[in-house]
Amino acid sequence: MLVRHVLDRKGHATHAIGPDATVLDALKVMAEHEIGALLVMQGDRVLGVMSERDYARKVALLGRASRDTPVSQIMSSPPVTVTPADTIDGCMRLVTDKRIRHLPVIDGGRVVGVLSIGDLVKAILSQQRETIEQLEAYIRS
Repeated sequence: MLVRHVLDRKGHATHAIGPDATVLDALKVMAEHEIGALLVMQGDRVLGVMSERDYARKVALLGRASRDTPVSQIMSSPPVTVTPADTIDGCMRLVTDKRIRHLPVIDGGRVVGVLSIGDLVKAILSQQRETIEQLEAYIRS
């Protein structure tokens, strides 16, 4: 299964914020959209990813103020990205090896979506379910 197949099912919506925005502004956007991470973008270019994990480790635990801290100071950068032609298995290896939870999807220099580790797990479970159903049908015939 490829990244493009997962994006076709889940959608291509992305949410982003500029690097100079405050962490508090980013948290508000994340809460509004019920998401765990935002792309940090300047124009069409992805500079990094700011996640709840970044907030917890780089703001809350260090006693920094969300109102005064720009996103650029805590975002994970450079971003680890994938393309629509990448495999879901390859994406799982990336998130496991890099210990990240969100992958921006870039096609022709443009952001076309974001995959979370949850999206990847759902895709793998769906693929396994289909394989099991096919094997059961084969055994019955």
